[in-house]
Amino acid sequence: MVSSAALRLRILSADMALALRVRAGAGLGRIWLPLLIVYLVWGSTYLGIRLAIDTIPPLLMAGVRFSVAGAILYAFSIGRGETQRDRPGRVQWVAALLIGALLLFGGNGGVVLAERSIPTGIAALLVATVPLWMAIINRLFFGHRLKPLTVVGLLVGFGGVALLLGWQNGHIDPRGALIGLLAPICWASGSVFSRRARLPVRPMVATAMQMLCAGGLFLLAGAAAGELGRMHLGAISTTSILALGYLTVFGSLVAFSAYVYLLRSAPLTLVSTYAYVNPVVAVALGAIVLGERISLRTLVAGGVIVGAIALIVSAGFTPGKPQPAPRVVPAHR
Repeated sequence: MVSSAALRLRILSADMALALRVRAGAGLGRIWLPLLIVYLVWGSTYLGIRLAIDTIPPLLMAGVRFSVAGAILYAFSIGRGETQRDRPGRVQWVAALLIGALLLFGGNGGVVLAERSIPTGIAALLVATVPLWMAIINRLFFGHRLKPLTVVGLLVGFGGVALLLGWQNGHIDPRGALIGLLAPICWASGSVFSRRARLPVRPMVATAMQMLCAGGLFLLAGAAAGELGRMHLGAISTTSILALGYLTVFGSLVAFSAYVYLLRSAPLTLVSTYAYVNPVVAVALGAIVLGERISLRTLVAGGVIVGAIALIVSAGFTPGKPQPAPRVVPAHR
């Protein structure tokens, strides 16, 4: 019978061996290029959203993005893998609707709506709190015990959020900040519950179904909110159209495919570093392209939040943009 210490040693040795293979044999094109894509593209989606909603109604913009991306991904993936044993039925579509409503309609939709009134960098830092909310949801609903280091990470992380949202001199719109804070709660909830949902085993098929369901919800919500009457094709700028195309092709398809590849080819500890890099990229692009002000408060609060994520991850909790279960890899915002 293998002792727990020997088992831990074997797991550590396997992870180290995979890391060495990544460094020695994978090369730029196999590991570091996909990782760079996830770093930069997912970090830039916050800027893409802001540019897209500048002249396109936000809910309709998100509806078009996920409907198109979901249709392309579904057509590409549905005929691959275990097609006979893994055909989506009514139960799978209901599960995809529920998870898509939380992950994309609530999670991504919250970001889209929040960015109407708060800077892209602030929105990205709020979304970075997903691991904090996942730890809490796992504790409240599934009784997972929190390690002391995780508790410290939670306290530090929420301290960072409090510092970030200290509405000093009215610089941050309270309503936009509240919507931005609800977005990671929805994303974390969808990520946690997707592990137990009866979704297709093939990750790309499941994610495509979630995109299609969320796209339909966005379009319905946009129509109900009167966005169809407020959308004038002649008023849509070229920049917004290009941003929408970028979000659809690169944010939802290219980077997602790179992420799925990394999950199968690189150590999870290396893949999870995107959670630290994306907010930095988002804050930097917001300042460079949009001229968003980076205050000392933002820098300190951002450092505290990222540090809290590192504590939670080091305690053995893997973050989520997503937190993928083996069956489901959530699409990014």
